[in-house]
Amino acid sequence: MVQKFSYDDHRCFYYIQDGPVLPQDDEIAGEVFEAIFKAIEDRRLAEQQTVSHLRIEPRWLRLPGFVSGFRTIPPLTTDRFLEVRDTRCIALRPSEAAILAQMKPKGRYNIGVARRHNVSIVEDASEQGLRDFLGIYEETMTRQGQKPKPPNYFRNLVLFSSPADRRSLFFAEYQGMRIATALVMYFGPKATYFFGGSRDIHRQVMAPYLLHFEVMRKAKALGHEWYDLWGIAPANEPDHPWQNLSVFKAKFGGEELHLVPTLDYVYDKAAYDCYGRAAMFD
Repeated sequence: MVQKFSYDDHRCFYYIQDGPVLPQDDEIAGEVFEAIFKAIEDRRLAEQQTVSHLRIEPRWLRLPGFVSGFRTIPPLTTDRFLEVRDTRCIALRPSEAAILAQMKPKGRYNIGVARRHNVSIVEDASEQGLRDFLGIYEETMTRQGQKPKPPNYFRNLVLFSSPADRRSLFFAEYQGMRIATALVMYFGPKATYFFGGSRDIHRQVMAPYLLHFEVMRKAKALGHEWYDLWGIAPANEPDHPWQNLSVFKAKFGGEELHLVPTLDYVYDKAAYDCYGRAAMFD
């Protein structure tokens, strides 16, 4: 899926978020990438707006030899059209007992704490569920000093990711109140925790720990092989703003993955410079 975003009346850019997804065989993958690139170029030439660049964020651990001409974009710039490139994944093929056993002791303990407090986990992808998700997500982002994505981003995401077996909204409930949430996307062998958050109340019940464990259990039951916690601090950056988040996610075990950076292919340098200024002041 190629998204198009306009940043003024005359200019736009193309964005392949979390992709492209290519075959594992490098030779075939190169042919597919070339075909995708040509189809995008044909579309670009037919555009009435100037297309400044193509942005891709593939899940590659290394840059293939057939990819050239792209410039790398550092993470956590002022540009809001960037997704994380460092993540932690947990294998779901082992038994439930084995998944628990590979966690850090504190992770297992906190799951038990949530259970003893009778925290419950529910799914709700209704309009009310989306409103509850947005409330918790926006509260979390504000508390962390970050700018949340606009509500329409999530409304469009839920719309485009239909049918419902491609995504779900999970909530941890305590004493009748929803205090933590997770938006989970399903694709191929992987379930991905895409966005979420928790309220700054009842923290002693450790609701987020049980929330993620129950998401893992659901993903495993659906046949997915990996749970992607999506978003940790880059390696060897102890002062990174996401360090506390990384410590939290590390309690679930799994392995770190460090993907290639966000990549831009510039079609029009003057328009690309305009995009950079627009992104900085967005």
